[in-house]
Amino acid sequence: MTKLALSKRGSLTLPPALRRKLGLDKPRNPLLLVEERDLPKAQIQAWIARDEADMEAFRAEGKAKKK
Repeated sequence: MTKLALSKRGSLTLPPALRRKLGLDKPRNPLLLVEERDLPKAQIQAWIARDEADMEAFRAEGKAKKK
């Protein structure tokens, strides 16, 4: 089992050894599909809600600076 850090925006960075093991170090732009069933739907919805809230805060901050 390998622990993976997940960024605020949902990005994963795979350790080099795992990238080599999965063969993701060879293609120029590797794409890895993750089926929704692999992650609880509630968790995905929480990530989306958090991301949308972060974007609203970002937009509000930009409007406050313009005034």
